[in-house]
Amino acid sequence: MINLFEKSKVLIEKFTGKIIIIKYGGSIMNNSEIDNCLMQDIVLMKHLGMKPVIVHGGGNEINQMLDRLGIKTKFIKGLRVTDEITMETAEMVLAGKINKNIVNKLQIKGVNAVGITGKDGHTFVTKQKIIDNEDLGLVGDIQKTNTKLINTLISNDFIPVIAPIGTDCIGRTYNINADFAASSLAVSLKAAELIFLTDVRGVLKNINDKDSLISKITVSEGKKLIENGIISSGMIPKVQNCIEAVEKGVNRVHIIDGKIDHSLLCEIFTDKGIGTNFIR
Repeated sequence: MINLFEKSKVLIEKFTGKIIIIKYGGSIMNNSEIDNCLMQDIVLMKHLGMKPVIVHGGGNEINQMLDRLGIKTKFIKGLRVTDEITMETAEMVLAGKINKNIVNKLQIKGVNAVGITGKDGHTFVTKQKIIDNEDLGLVGDIQKTNTKLINTLISNDFIPVIAPIGTDCIGRTYNINADFAASSLAVSLKAAELIFLTDVRGVLKNINDKDSLISKITVSEGKKLIENGIISSGMIPKVQNCIEAVEKGVNRVHIIDGKIDHSLLCEIFTDKGIGTNFIR
């Protein structure tokens, strides 16, 4: 029992005062039991002295709203082609409904939270993203991340909840990939940990074998896994964001299954963790 107590004490001391970026989205947002469990984890992390920062997506809810409005959606290489009406709809869903719902859930559990977008405080300064000469419309590529507003919120005991929307130098609004936004923010805030909550266990050696989880991956190993096709399809940009964050100074980056009860705590406070951990 003493050993367990000492180990717990060391772990808490290790993370006290550290910024933890949590990227939250996908299908796990639509399950109330999972969602409640994740909110409990985040609140406990805050009470233990950590500084959680949430970056959220919301693609499924944007799709639902576009369908309701009769607006057709087109994707190029996994990114939504975003015209003016699609951007207005995305901003309404992300900055309005989803962002404020997360804030409300956290505050019900007794912590202070503030919901913003990357437009606030010029947090995400963007330009139009171009891939292989394809015009994606109002899809943003972050050029600069300003942390003044986020640091102000953190230092005043708030949990920042950030929707991935930014503006360019003339104030035009862009939709940003939430994984990219979380990675960029983690680097700029010099976060100790960046955690991607997904609906898969992590990186698998065999996509058809859920028990083939790779627990730890170095930057060089991650690049080889992409080159060799072991990491493929929609997992490629997520892993590339993980690699880039580690290369730019984030201590540890994780991809974990958010559907597992108390997945955040299991990943941070256990030796092996439950997902894939990217390290230098």
